Amino acid sequence: MTAPAFVVVGTPGDRRVNLFAAALETHGLTGPSVVAWRDLLAGAEIGVPAGALVRIDSPGEDPEADALLRGPGSPARVGGGAVWHARFVQALERIHQAVARTPGARLLGDVEEIAVIFDKRRCHARLLAAGVPVPPALPGPVGGYAHLRELMAAAGWSRVFVKSAHGSSASGIVALQIRGTRVHAVTSVELIRPRPGHVELYNTLRVPTYTDEADIAAIIDALAPDGLHVERWFPKASSDGRMFDLRVVVIGGRPTHAVVRASHRPMTNLHLGGTRGDLQQVRSRLGTAGWERAMAACARAAACFPRSVMVGVDLMVGVTWDRFAVAEVNAFGDLLPGLPGLPGSGAEGLDSYHAQVAHLLGHRSAA
Repeated sequence: MTAPAFVVVGTPGDRRVNLFAAALETHGLTGPSVVAWRDLLAGAEIGVPAGALVRIDSPGEDPEADALLRGPGSPARVGGGAVWHARFVQALERIHQAVARTPGARLLGDVEEIAVIFDKRRCHARLLAAGVPVPPALPGPVGGYAHLRELMAAAGWSRVFVKSAHGSSASGIVALQIRGTRVHAVTSVELIRPRPGHVELYNTLRVPTYTDEADIAAIIDALAPDGLHVERWFPKASSDGRMFDLRVVVIGGRPTHAVVRASHRPMTNLHLGGTRGDLQQVRSRLGTAGWERAMAACARAAACFPRSVMVGVDLMVGVTWDRFAVAEVNAFGDLLPGLPGLPGSGAEGLDSYHAQVAHLLGHRSAA
């Protein structure tokens, strides 16, 4: 059987592209041709060889692509998510059409599913409808801070996670608590007031805390026009004194890789100061039955996107260790370099990229 050609829509030189290329070469395959997001978004034609397998990767880490998606401005700014999503979906459709008109070519990630994953409101609704455990969410749209407080009061909630509808990598996320007349927000957002009456938001790795209600209101009001998804705060379990969740990679419907992301902050993202925790310790604390339930929840979440070879699932373990909730599904959630596959997963000894290539080659042989 002739080896397939691979095409990656991504950022040339990006770590993800390089890791996937290395995985192909390890399996004796030619590295992929790369269609740069910046070229695609600028209107370039997409060349797809007959019979090619086409992988769509993240458009992040490229300031030129970001400017074409959101418009000119600092890549560190928060906002523009609605425009970003609309242009991203248009580009996904162009990729779909290029593959559809190429004999034998196939996408490795369904464009409709990717579009849903990048809309937290639609993704949450799909998971909820399928019976996947997720935190309850406020009805939308949320018009701003005052409206958010009204909705929280009506629901009887004092703690919520406010998420930008089209945000990723924790951009525009606010962990908000109301305690009587006091408010407390931990966020990845840095609020800048360059002049009176003007507000700018930027992503920051410092994860500041705000207690001035005027500042918190300014942040929420600035985020709201792009769309908000607000979930009830799900109290997470702790390990070694730090709150944690699990990033679980699901390949071909099967959980294959997992990492514990632990932090003293509500957000556990590794780039925001979270650290990799002790997976074996978490598995032991959950026990065999608890671990199987956790992985089953991740598989059920992935099953909501059956035409995507891989998704990353962020799974929260409840503070009592007997409840689970899916916080996010990630279309590009496989960047876990050097992490071997879970025992019994079929990906033992393989990182997430090698495991995907092995799955694709095995699936193709079986077909």
